[in-house]
Amino acid sequence: MLSCLALRGVFPEPSASPAGVKASWGRAEAALTMEPPALRKAGSKQEEGFGVPPRRVADPGVVPNLRRSNSSLCKVRRSQNLFGNSEKQENLSSWIPENIKKKECVYFVESAKLSDAGRVVCECGYMRQQHLEEATRPHASQGKDWDPKKHVQEMPTDAFGDIVFTGLGQRVGKYVRLSQDTPPGVIYHLMTRYWGLDVPSLLISVTGGAKDFNMKPRLKSVFRRGLVKVAQTTGAWIITGGSHTGVMKQVGEAVRDFTLSSSHHEGEVVTIGVATWGTVHNREDLIHPSGGFPAEYVVDEEGQGHLTCLDSNHSHFILVDDGTHGRYGVEIPLRTRLERFISEQTTERGGVAIKIPIVCVVLEGGPGTLHTIYNAITNGTPCVVVAGSGRVADVLAQAAGLPMSEVTISRTQRSLSVFCQEMFETLPESRVVEWTKKIQDIVRRRQLLTIFREGKDGQQDVDVAILQALLKASRSHDHVGHENWDHQLKLAVAWDRVDIARSEIFTDERQRKASELHPVMVAALISNKPEFVKLFLENGVRLQEFVTWDTLLHLYRNLDPCCLFHSKLQQVLAEEPGRPAPTPPTPPAPCLQMHHVAQVLRELLGDFTQPLYPRPRTGDRPRLLLPVPNVKLHVQGVRLRSLYKRSPGHVAFTMDPVRDLLIWAVVQNRRELAEIIWAQSQDCIAAALACSKILKELSKEEEDTDSSEEMLALADEYEHRAIGVFTECYRKDEDRAQKLLTRVSEAWGKTTCLQLALEAKDMKFVSHGGVQAFLTKVWWGQLCVDNRLWRVILCMLAFPLLYTGLISFRERRLRAGRGLLRVRAFFNAPVVIFHLNILSYFAFLCVFAYVLMVDFQPTPSWCECLIYLWLFSLVCEELRQLFSDPDEFGLMKMALLYFSDFWNKLDVGAILLFIAGLTCRLIPGLLYPGRIILSLDFIMFCLRLMHIFTISKTLGPKIIIVKRMMKDVFFFLFLLAVWVVSFGVAKQAILIHNERRVDWIFRGVVYQSYLTIFGQMPAFIDDVQPGLYALDGPRSVTECDALDVMPDSVCPCAVGGCAPVFMQGIGVNFSLDQCSPNGTDPYKPKCPESDAVRQEPAFPEWLTVILLCLYLLFTNILLLNLLIAMFNYTFQQVQEHTDQIWKFQRHDLIEEYQGRPPAPPPFIVLSHLHLFIKRVVLKIPARRRKQLKNKLEKNEEAALLSWEIYLKESYLQNQQYQQKQRPEQKIQDIGNKISTVVDLLEMESLKRSGSTGQRLASLEEQVAQMSRALHWVIKALRDGGFGSEEGIPAPAPQKASEGQDLELDGRQEEEDVGDSHHVNARHLLYPDSHVTRFPVPNEKVPWETEFPIYQPPFYTDDRKDKGFVDPAGSAREPPSGISYNAVDGPTDRRSFHGVYAVQDGLPLNPMGRTGLRGRGALGCFGPNHTLQPVITRWRRNQDGAICRKSIKKMLEVLVVKHPLSEHWALPGGSRDPGEMLPRKLKQVLRREFWSSFQNLLTQGTEVYKGYVDDPRNTDNAWIETVAISIHFPDQSDMDLKRLNSHLHACDPGMSVRWQVVDKRIPLYANHKTILRKVAALYGAFY
Repeated sequence: MLSCLALRGVFPEPSASPAGVKASWGRAEAALTMEPPALRKAGSKQEEGFGVPPRRVADPGVVPNLRRSNSSLCKVRRSQNLFGNSEKQENLSSWIPENIKKKECVYFVESAKLSDAGRVVCECGYMRQQHLEEATRPHASQGKDWDPKKHVQEMPTDAFGDIVFTGLGQRVGKYVRLSQDTPPGVIYHLMTRYWGLDVPSLLISVTGGAKDFNMKPRLKSVFRRGLVKVAQTTGAWIITGGSHTGVMKQVGEAVRDFTLSSSHHEGEVVTIGVATWGTVHNREDLIHPSGGFPAEYVVDEEGQGHLTCLDSNHSHFILVDDGTHGRYGVEIPLRTRLERFISEQTTERGGVAIKIPIVCVVLEGGPGTLHTIYNAITNGTPCVVVAGSGRVADVLAQAAGLPMSEVTISRTQRSLSVFCQEMFETLPESRVVEWTKKIQDIVRRRQLLTIFREGKDGQQDVDVAILQALLKASRSHDHVGHENWDHQLKLAVAWDRVDIARSEIFTDERQRKASELHPVMVAALISNKPEFVKLFLENGVRLQEFVTWDTLLHLYRNLDPCCLFHSKLQQVLAEEPGRPAPTPPTPPAPCLQMHHVAQVLRELLGDFTQPLYPRPRTGDRPRLLLPVPNVKLHVQGVRLRSLYKRSPGHVAFTMDPVRDLLIWAVVQNRRELAEIIWAQSQDCIAAALACSKILKELSKEEEDTDSSEEMLALADEYEHRAIGVFTECYRKDEDRAQKLLTRVSEAWGKTTCLQLALEAKDMKFVSHGGVQAFLTKVWWGQLCVDNRLWRVILCMLAFPLLYTGLISFRERRLRAGRGLLRVRAFFNAPVVIFHLNILSYFAFLCVFAYVLMVDFQPTPSWCECLIYLWLFSLVCEELRQLFSDPDEFGLMKMALLYFSDFWNKLDVGAILLFIAGLTCRLIPGLLYPGRIILSLDFIMFCLRLMHIFTISKTLGPKIIIVKRMMKDVFFFLFLLAVWVVSFGVAKQAILIHNERRVDWIFRGVVYQSYLTIFGQMPAFIDDVQPGLYALDGPRSVTECDALDVMPDSVCPCAVGGCAPVFMQGIGVNFSLDQCSPNGTDPYKPKCPESDAVRQEPAFPEWLTVILLCLYLLFTNILLLNLLIAMFNYTFQQVQEHTDQIWKFQRHDLIEEYQGRPPAPPPFIVLSHLHLFIKRVVLKIPARRRKQLKNKLEKNEEAALLSWEIYLKESYLQNQQYQQKQRPEQKIQDIGNKISTVVDLLEMESLKRSGSTGQRLASLEEQVAQMSRALHWVIKALRDGGFGSEEGIPAPAPQKASEGQDLELDGRQEEEDVGDSHHVNARHLLYPDSHVTRFPVPNEKVPWETEFPIYQPPFYTDDRKDKGFVDPAGSAREPPSGISYNAVDGPTDRRSFHGVYAVQDGLPLNPMGRTGLRGRGALGCFGPNHTLQPVITRWRRNQDGAICRKSIKKMLEVLVVKHPLSEHWALPGGSRDPGEMLPRKLKQVLRREFWSSFQNLLTQGTEVYKGYVDDPRNTDNAWIETVAISIHFPDQSDMDLKRLNSHLHACDPGMSVRWQVVDKRIPLYANHKTILRKVAALYGAFY
């Protein structure tokens, strides 16, 4: 996350350090200090950090999409990443020169001052050779003074691109040189579009010393940590001065420490430095006309002189150019406009649309810093002052703890003498007065001022203080109740600071409705902020009321685009029939409906579930019922308020809102969010199993390995939760727990927990003891599970034994009964059906084997016919399983389910093979092939026994191991085939020449090579044995035998000698009787290559030996041992889970026999015939057995779910307890407690030291007062003639202890008694003008108080309506012919406060000095009388009853608003001469009602008459008003109805409305005072 911290290093502050930049900065500030008041405005503006109106506003057409959302910016950046770096540079290189300019001096005027090197320079500060060529030529304006407006021109910038600081790592930043007149919109567009920065959610302006200063190590650490934390967590920017000095350096080092810390992966902190181009050292390295990619910059602090180096820890630099060199403060106006522009933008952070807030953080600083703070406070920007950082920050921190009556000039002098001693020695009295006035105005608005004191009042981190300051300022804004609270909440959500929301917003001061949290709840969900979701749930949000149909649809339309579920939804939308293909500008998201979501969810959950959201009929889409307050929250362009509108007559809520929200969180793999929602669910076991199923299915399609592993881990976690809750239920009540397994859940597609677990392959859940006990109960049917198996088999063979009590039943009626019920219950039990089928199957195999081996005749015997009948019954049973559809899945789904089982495939294969064999067997010519096929089919039927014995606890696990090992064998065969084929082909090619018979090629390549592995080694591989060649005559076979030849060898003899009698190579017999020389004999292999002359084998014996050795080494030793190792690994792996796998697969067999007819084959044909008659002839639908799927009554189901919820809470509490008992958690808790104790001890130490310092300061203050009192007594005695002047003791100089803190607890919240003078009339900046008042502190307001240096400027506005105003006059020539304190023609110049003084021909304001002479913007000198009618009525609800708050009745007042004003106002003001109604009131009332309203005014009650503290007041003109209350107590009052009917705004931009009376309403301050008096008059709420 990025933080925008505007770090303000204004003009250099004075310092004792002598050289270089410090001296230059000291001179700059000294020059500013010595300016006369009339000329101080220019220098002040350069120091402004806030409050200067922007000179230009960016044209939206020139700078498009300035208000783009974060998501759109991300998309832009993602699309940009597709281009190479060269394309990016090309786009930037073309856009920047067209839109961003620099400034160059085009006229060289020699300056009287020389450069530091003693060279001649221009007035702009650059040398002659640094100018353009035309600038040094003779010019038309030669001889004239250098004027920057004429002699400095804009031209395309030549310094921009990437910047790398050499020797300081390879971090790449961005920079640009631009003109000081560049529109802020263009800069903002550059940062967000081309630099790729996210729109910030916070703008923090830190102002302070521009030179290096010392901070306490602990305070420095706290400041750095808190600054980066607030930047990283809130998603803001850090904007600094960019230089490597002062506060900028502190911020840079904070970012550096964060970058090097372990938390760097959480997000990069963007730090933007705004510096003056002409003061940057080594700036020539940054000049690249086509852009530097990158530009290498060297930080050279030793050689920088009076210039400054850029800070290497900043990521972006904006270098402001005015065409001069070496002049500081050029960037301040542009940065002020840029900050103002950014603060007016709207950002979407976490789904919440807010205007970017701004805060000022003060660290050390001088006069420029004080002016910046004053402007910030004046413009409503909250400030955080870091106490203990030095100078101005400490002066303000001390003054903030004092009541306003004690913030005096003398107090300011003492504070400056302590904290700014060097500056105080040269500070004139006028500047001290100005400082005092600014400090008073700053401290007066305490709601905007926050003092951060380390360890004071629980403050530990700067980030908390910054965010608290913003919230405190938000509370002070004029908003009505909910709007103010909602704005604070939006800020907290946008910052993702739930700690601030808990401590500052969700307090007990205000009762709020849960529905007010619904919009921000949506934003928290979409932005994945689980802590806020938990907070909202704790504060009354009920998911059952929150999740509505449209809310859910809105959530799915704002899915994370990176998640797999989103892509699946897009695929469903693209494949929807009849839907036109979307054009590129039109996204498919608005077409999304909930039935599309249901389609994807059914793919994930399985087709055994019903659609969770059915396709709605036309015009039957449910709408919302919930009202929502008037808040403005936006999520990706959609107003959340629009989701909560009242629409009666429609169903709003879904079947299970918690389920819907849980699925939405799970499909996005949001672990923490899903955990919170699951804890709110009712059907929690089914919900956990369904989530497990969804996650496992998504993990199969997820391409990202990490995401897939996270999904599987989360699926396993949900399975454990299901097990945990079910364990709690099973411990309490086994029967009710087993009901939960088979209960049909309407919310989850009419499925059951057991079915969900089976489909999700949650083996741990299925292998749970409670589930297995249930399956065992189903397996035994109505029999007791403790019956011995031998008894069951005995009763199967002799069923009359059932009447002897040999078998026990569960039901009492069966235990007592003696009739057919026992027989039916016995033979319907799955365990009995299973064993009957086993006996039947063994009989079938025995008869089948007998037929194949003994009784296979050309004409089928009766035994063979019995086999055919038996097989027909098996075919009928398979068909019944295929077409049995009690859940109405459909034939296609049943076929897919049927063939998904391996054993069903084996059954079908065996039956088809039997049919093929039977067909051949019935054809006389194919009798023998038919017997072969049936023999092979017998093997398949025997393999079917493995499935039967999976029910056995002993054999079942072993069968599972064998199945897993079969997979290993197939992988092993692939590896083995590589060696067998490679060796076989090589051997065949070496020994045999051109063998064309395929069967013999297969034997030589595969068969013989394969047999070699198992020990059938060739006897003679290298050569013939000695004596095998006859050299002298014929030999007999007996002689050959004597040579100890192999028994199967032959010794052929030939006339004329004995040919080689035996040549056997690798698996090939060399004997002519055993091989065919030409390969023509189909029963003999072809003879190998041989030398006919030498009568020797032609193949290389050494090569065949090596090949054979290598082959045996790799196959017989390596591969076979690999196979053994694989089997061993598989055995160990499966052995650990064999019990779970067996228990899981046991269900399938139990379910199969639970629904199987009781009669075994071949008698099962009768059952099939009965079933055919019921289903086909009688059309009786199939019903599922209740034991595996049971639909409960609503009352029973509600009671069961309530019981499950209760035990779920017990499970969660146990989990929390176990978590706390873990050793790791205990160690962490102990560590946290130790840290807390250490922090408390440090805070206590700080408080104790602070209390001691406060007491010492108080004692010092009392001693000083006593000293002054004694000095006064001595002086009085001396004046009375007692004592001599020589003996008068001089008062000791007063020195406060360094670092004193005089803050008095609780005084910040009290009204300052000494602040009773007019305040608004003394604002330094006169409204709607550029005139600055003379600063007048509180103590200098009364005219009776001496103020020798008081020299206010004279100002009179040039008004258009000159016929109704007094002449302007001047300070030397006041207007004449005006009669004050009397009725002067049509103008009444009498004051409600009596006779006022007239001095030098001008009246004096009876309330004291204002800092400005003249008439100002008012019409008359002296009092300007106005009328303020306060029109009120009682606020009523829909029933007509009067609304109350805090027991008191609530009022509504009529207010108006001008188009250019931000505040509402009472419909009053000045009146035309001779008129009774104010001009403003006439603008909102029709003319025909004026006379009636005059009558209402005469009948009204006067609530106030006197002076109005208005910002337009001056020393010689002021406003006095009469406020008259007109109240309508009855809503049926005819005058009230006539008034409402005649309300009409003449100006289209003017607004008029009835406003609820509240102290937070956005009304002018003096109007609020009047309104408070009206509320007190009627005893109403205020």
